[in-house]
Amino acid sequence: MSLHFTKMHGIGNDFVVLDCRTQPFALAPAQIARIGDRHTGVGFDQLLTIEPARDPSCLFYYGIYNADGSMSGQCGNGVRCVAAWLRRAGVLGTGAARLESPSGAVSVELLADGRVRVDMGEPRFAPGDVPLTLPAADPYALTLDGGRIEFGAVSMGNPHAVVEVADVDAAPLAQIGAALSTNSHFPQSCNVGVVQIVERAHVRLRVQERGVGETLACGTGACAAAAVLRRRAQVDATVAVGLPGGRLEIRWQGPGHTLWMTGPAAFVYEGDWE
Repeated sequence: MSLHFTKMHGIGNDFVVLDCRTQPFALAPAQIARIGDRHTGVGFDQLLTIEPARDPSCLFYYGIYNADGSMSGQCGNGVRCVAAWLRRAGVLGTGAARLESPSGAVSVELLADGRVRVDMGEPRFAPGDVPLTLPAADPYALTLDGGRIEFGAVSMGNPHAVVEVADVDAAPLAQIGAALSTNSHFPQSCNVGVVQIVERAHVRLRVQERGVGETLACGTGACAAAAVLRRRAQVDATVAVGLPGGRLEIRWQGPGHTLWMTGPAAFVYEGDWE
């Protein structure tokens, strides 16, 4: 099997992008995991496929697969890379366009400075939408591994738990992430973020993604953290989210409005998997 791919990243969150516009995607989860292995494969956080749209209102569909071969409903850094890939392919111009993700339609805007602005939809906090099998609360609280963890929960097309901490660098993300993401109250598991408020317009974030582990950046995680804190009136409508790989701009006016994410997308190299 010879498979041509493009390696890309969004502030360190890295991807293998496959052009499946004319040839159906046919990789099994075990094959995806082999390509995703950072020692014996190409290595990536997610594999992205670009396919014909199912929704006639959208130009293209993109699929999202984690490094372990499991599927994901949304990927904020990934959609920016998809939009940049389509622009380079000559099928997407500067301005607004509509793409289809596994969790629904997404509007993207290619900016003149090379960044991509994405309408990530309205954050969904209802427990059934996350999904989370606890009565609605903010914060939620669970006793895990002998300790109490308080967190916000939200869906950005995929489930997120957000834990506010005093020092993001010192926070035991691996321990917190393992405890929350595998908890039975999250029937689909979840991504877990630890966030530190620096000031009202600036927060710092680390994210452990389900099926991947800790990543240099997580676009939906940045959206989730900003949404949880904005809902609590702890940050401004526009907030810079600093992640280990770089910075994203998140803008959310609050309930009744969609959330916008702006950030870069970078090409790394082209390759062929044999």
